[in-house]
Amino acid sequence: MQIFITGYGVISSIGLNVEENYNSLKNKTSGIKLTDSTIFKNYKVGSIQYSNEELAAMFNLQTKGSRTAILGMIAAKEAFKDHELSSEIRTGLISGTSVGGMDLTENLYKDYLKGNFNTEEYKHHPSGVTTIEIAQELGLEDCFLNTISTACSSAANAIMQGARLIKNNVLDRVIVGGTDALTEFTFNGFRSLMIFDEEWCRPFDNTRNGLNLGEGAGYIVLESEVSILKSNSKPIGILSGWNSSSDAYHQTASSPEGYGAVLSMRGALEMSCLNCNEISYINAHGTSTPNNDASESMALKTVFEGNVPAFSSTKSYTGHTLAASGGIEAVYALLAINRGVLFPNLNFSQAITETQLIPQKIFEEQKRVNHVLSNSFGFGGNNSSIIISSLN
Repeated sequence: MQIFITGYGVISSIGLNVEENYNSLKNKTSGIKLTDSTIFKNYKVGSIQYSNEELAAMFNLQTKGSRTAILGMIAAKEAFKDHELSSEIRTGLISGTSVGGMDLTENLYKDYLKGNFNTEEYKHHPSGVTTIEIAQELGLEDCFLNTISTACSSAANAIMQGARLIKNNVLDRVIVGGTDALTEFTFNGFRSLMIFDEEWCRPFDNTRNGLNLGEGAGYIVLESEVSILKSNSKPIGILSGWNSSSDAYHQTASSPEGYGAVLSMRGALEMSCLNCNEISYINAHGTSTPNNDASESMALKTVFEGNVPAFSSTKSYTGHTLAASGGIEAVYALLAINRGVLFPNLNFSQAITETQLIPQKIFEEQKRVNHVLSNSFGFGGNNSSIIISSLN
C-alpha cells in the first residue's frame, strides 16, 4: 500500500509559512539571532518574532491555547487548507510535543509565588491538550486524536504512527507532525547539560560546541489511495519508508558508533525497498552537539558504506525545534523533492576529524531529488528515520 502526502505546513524562525521558509533556505538566511527577550537575553535562539496575541490575530485563530498549540494550529491549518472534512473519510490528527503548554505554566508559577493562581489557564499545560486545541481549530473534535512525546523524535514518530494507522485500515487520512515553543524550562535544561552553544551552531563541524534552540511547528497530511479517490487531493510525495529503534545506551547521549541510528536508517531503507545509492539527500538530525554529530556521522558512514550522499542539517537555520523538528524537516524534504534543490549546512568550515564527512555547503538547484532520508533522534535512545519519495 502506498501512503501519499497531500499537504504540508510549517512555521519557524525563518518563516511563517512554507514559501517563506523555502525562500530563507534558498537565500541562506538563518533565523538564529540574539534576542532581547528577558528569558533568552544575549543568547542566540531561533525564536518567532511575534507574540501569541499577534500570531492569533494574523492567522485568525479562533481557539485559545498555549504558544505550542498556537504554532501547531498555524502549521496544521496550512497543511490541511485544501482538504475538506467528510464522513466518508476517516480522519485523524497525531501531534508530537515535548514541552506542551509549559510557556503558560511558567507564567502561572510566577503568579502563584505572588499569591495568585488561575486554574483556568493551567488547563492548557498538558501535552495532550495542545493536540486537542489544534484539532478544535481544524474542526476535528470528533476525529481520532493522539499525542506523541518522545523528545526530539516526537514528530517523526507521529508521522510513523499515522502511516501505520492508514496501512492497517484504521484511518484513511491523518495530519501528522509536531510543535514546540521556546520556554525558560527547556532553555535552562539544555544549558544545565552543557550542550547549549553561545555562538551560532555549527552542525558537523569539528569546532561544534552545542546547539541553538528554536521553536516552530511542521505538519504533513498522509492519505491512502482510497482517501485520495474520495477527496480528490493532489499528492505531492509518498512516505515510502520508516523505522524507529533504541540503542539503550544513555539517557541523553547516542552511542559513539551510532548503533541505534544505523538500525533506524537501515530499517527505513528496507521498508522502502531502496538501495543506499538511491537516496538523493539526507536531512540529518545534526544538532551540532559533540556527541550527536560524531555518532550520526559514524552511522551514516556505516549505512552508506562510506559513500554518503548529499546531507545537511537545516537546524543551522531554525535552531533545534525539539519535538517539532521531524515535522519541519519532513516539509523541507518535500521542498527538496518538488523544487529539485539541496539545502546547505550553514556555518560549516572544518570536517570532523574522526569521520571527515563534508555536508552540503551550497544551495543547489535543478537537481533530481527522488528520495530523501530524514533523521530525528531523541533523548533516551529514541531513533527515528523516515524516507519521503517523489511520485515518479
